[in-house]
Formats: sequence, C-alpha cells, structure tokens
Amino acid sequence: MVYICATILAVSCGTKTEFDAQGTFEATEVVVSAEANGKILNFDIEEGMTIEANKTIGTIDSLQLYLQRKQLTAQQSALLGSRPDIKKQVASLREQIAKQKSELKRVENMLRDGAATQKQYDDINAHVKVLESQLEATLSTLDKNTTTINNNSTAMEAQIAALNDRISKCRITSPVDGTVLVKYAQAGELASMGKPLMKIADLDNIYLRAYFTSDQLAHIKLGDTVKVIADFGGEERYDYEGRIAWISSESEFTPKTIQTKDSRANLVYAVKIAVKNDGRLKIGLAGEVVL
Repeated sequence: MVYICATILAVSCGTKTEFDAQGTFEATEVVVSAEANGKILNFDIEEGMTIEANKTIGTIDSLQLYLQRKQLTAQQSALLGSRPDIKKQVASLREQIAKQKSELKRVENMLRDGAATQKQYDDINAHVKVLESQLEATLSTLDKNTTTINNNSTAMEAQIAALNDRISKCRITSPVDGTVLVKYAQAGELASMGKPLMKIADLDNIYLRAYFTSDQLAHIKLGDTVKVIADFGGEERYDYEGRIAWISSESEFTPKTIQTKDSRANLVYAVKIAVKNDGRLKIGLAGEVVL
C-alpha cells in the first residue's frame, strides 16, 4: 500500500509543470481606418476571415472625385491645345527677312558697280533690322506664352495626381496579411476620414508577452531560443519553440494576473517571445516559459 502511494506521488510530482515565467499570447494588431469620405459601396469581409495585404476588400464612393478628374483632364487638354505653333507663326517673318537679305546682297553688288545708290542700300538694310527686331519680339512673346501654358499644365497635372491619390484611397485594403478580428463598419454606411473600419492581426506569427525578474534577465538575450508552453486548461498543454524577440528596457510592477518563479519579486521586465502559430494559439491564451 505504501509502495502504491509512493508511486502515485512520484507520478504526480513528475507531471507538475515548472516554469520560469508566465504571460499571455498576443499578436501585432492593426486598425484599418477610412482614408476618404463617402458612402461605403461594398465591404466584403467577415470576422475571422484571412485577407491579403494590398488586396481590395471594399470601396468608398469616388464618383465626385472621378468627375473632377475628368473635368481637369479636359481642361488640361484644351490648354495644351492652345499652345502657339512658334515655327508657323514666325515663318512669314523669317521668309521676309530672307528675301530682304537677298535683296540687300543684290543692291550691294549693284552699288559696287555704280548701278544703285547708298540710300537704296541703307533703306533695305534698315528694313532687315526692323524685321529681325520684330522676329525677336515675336519669339519672346510666344516663348513666354508657351512657358505660361506649360506651367499651368504642370499645375493641373499635380491636381490630377492628387485626385488620383484620393481616388485610390477609396479602395479599402489591409497594409498587412492577417485575420479580421473585428469589423466596425458595413456597406451602406457613411465613412469619414479616420473612421475605424476593421481590426486585423497577423495570427501566423504570434508573441508570448512574459515577465522576468532582473535575476533571470542575466540568463537571456535577444535571439535566444526558449521553450514555450501553451496552457489550454485541464490537460491540454502544448510545447512550442520560442525566440526572444524583445526585452523591455524598463521594469514594471508584476501584473496581478502573472506569477513569477520568485513570487517575492515586485519589479519585472516584459519580454516578447516570438512563436510560430500552428493554428491553435489564440490572442489572450495563457502561456509559460522554460529557460
């Protein structure tokens, strides 16, 4: 009888779990908010659904923005169409200058032979200079007009780019891969910029936030591998390999819900231990760490 009792006691002591720290599992949570104002046209997600990063899962009405962009695009096209054709507009002046220079050359030859007067030569030469001044002034005016039009077109291009950006923000997307934890809005509701639409979390990569005393910190460092035990209650306990991912630089008082190996310790340091989730681990689940 004594032997049986001793055996039972040995078994029960062997199954008693010893741990160095305790905590709860958590994940990186992201609250996705609306980036535009308008009616939510569709929002096809459900809580618990897994979604991909940058994939459209809903849209906000962007009709007014689309019409503004269409109007600006038409105005820009008309503006660019009004740019002067400098080559054509000065072609006549260049032709006149060429003719007068040719005439000036002819009169110069005649003057050399005594068949023309100096006055004829001077008059033609003066006319050439007047035409060249007109050409220079015309080119300056046309260049300024073209520059002004180009600058206005560039400003419109920036406005169109801003509208394109606002239209793109009418697409509801998630910045990361994850699982929908909470859905805050429904199709048909009015969204305003900054209004929370959903909360998602990456449940594939989960963390155990455990608390260690200062004595224990001497034995751990970033990157160390430790044993993590997930406690599902009763006899449901599963072991995982964990990696020290973060160690707090400041101490804090031991949370009331957390036990430490040394129950007399008042000040502890929070440590995040990365664990690869096999699908069983949930946010808020209790866990223990064995160094």
